[in-house]
Amino acid sequence: MTSSSLRTLSLELEAVQRTVKGFSMIQWHVARLEPGNQGPDVLDLQLYMTERLAYRHNLSSARPRLFVRCSENQSEHQGIANASAITASQEVAAGWMDGDWLVLDTTMPLAIQVWLEAYLARHGEAPEEGRKKKGRAREDQA
Repeated sequence: MTSSSLRTLSLELEAVQRTVKGFSMIQWHVARLEPGNQGPDVLDLQLYMTERLAYRHNLSSARPRLFVRCSENQSEHQGIANASAITASQEVAAGWMDGDWLVLDTTMPLAIQVWLEAYLARHGEAPEEGRKKKGRAREDQA
């Protein structure tokens, strides 16, 4: 892990009471996200070479996002969400959702977008993953 692929981010989660069709529920969102380790939740955003294509896809979208994995604990009267990981990869976030985690998304700060662009420039764009051919490759016969 190098400092060029790791950023420490502080965030604060906030619960909002919602009523939908007569049912009351708590909905969580990221209320604050900033660089450093001064917040109630501190997470490391680690970039991985294997996720470069997902990072490019995210940066190319109209609104680049960060995704926060949370566990939700139910207390007597209200739930408590604890942030446990953060990623810029929608594929990783989708995997978390498949694992029944609570996943929140938030706008990616411009400073993180610039850092992510620099990471991609430094390490190169990931090649598009094409369809894999079935069977073994044949040698040319002369």
